[in-house]
Amino acid sequence: MALSLRAAASLPAPSLGLPRGRRTASVVRATASPPPALNKRNSPRPQNVSGEFFVDERCIDCATCRWMAPEVFKRVDGMSAVAAQPSSDETRTKALQALLSCPTASIHTDKPAKDILQVQKTFPLAIDDDLPGVYLCGYHSESSFGATPYLIVHPEGNILVDSPRYTPRLADRIEKLGGARYMFLTHIDDVADHRKWAKELKCERIIHSGDVMDITADVERKLTGNGPWNIGTDFELIHTPGHTEGSVCLLYKPLKVLFTGDHVAKSEESDDLNLFRMYSRQSVTLQLDSMRKLLDADFVWYLPGHGYRIRYEDVQAKDSAIESLLANYTI
Repeated sequence: MALSLRAAASLPAPSLGLPRGRRTASVVRATASPPPALNKRNSPRPQNVSGEFFVDERCIDCATCRWMAPEVFKRVDGMSAVAAQPSSDETRTKALQALLSCPTASIHTDKPAKDILQVQKTFPLAIDDDLPGVYLCGYHSESSFGATPYLIVHPEGNILVDSPRYTPRLADRIEKLGGARYMFLTHIDDVADHRKWAKELKCERIIHSGDVMDITADVERKLTGNGPWNIGTDFELIHTPGHTEGSVCLLYKPLKVLFTGDHVAKSEESDDLNLFRMYSRQSVTLQLDSMRKLLDADFVWYLPGHGYRIRYEDVQAKDSAIESLLANYTI
């Protein structure tokens, strides 16, 4: 049944891997062992199964661990928990990668993980054989509520898509992959430690002028107008206002992949596309118009800031999913 614009905006959003609210706690770095003195906030959630790994009460339901290590972590009573302890070396490595990526350091092991240094070296982490040169940075930031940062390795200059939590170990690994020529910031919510990264990597930052605030006032390149714009020959920037005024998606044309920021993603419960309406700062109509723009774009992958990535069989299947989303919001 189609939703009216008024009704659609008022419905509670499904879990998209976005946290429910802003927390004021300072960022705590991921650790391989529980802190010396557990208090109510960082004690293990009772929903964890017993064993080596556990999630504490600081979880903000960003879903990072659930898509990084789905065999281990599940959503239980509104937050992440260990549903099954790792049963192989592969799943244990995934769980440790999730531990390092957790933005609130909510994942722990019951004793120090001796192989944690080796797992740190797996980042940036290749996403898929069909996306050569596209990596997950890991080390998600609490200030961006666990948004996923990416690295694109490209002959014309590497691109960081949104900001990871700054850590010298990740910086060293990125430097070994050629550093970054650009840092593309999809929107204001996911800028995190962009200043530290710009200083470290000496990269040119890019953001839309609609999302220029005090924290982004010193960004080197500010996009104006409605675009589109380009980075070199292979990347197109598509203005998709709705979530924020300055939301912009990055299209990597040869690989047919769209980095969407918080504009759109797949929910945790189904394969349907969902908008981040409960978090959006502009009208439903404007965000739907931005979705219509994507009907003209040639891609089959969504790589979102929040939520689950999607790969379609072809462009027609991508367009069909967008049309279905639009139909659900008709007046």
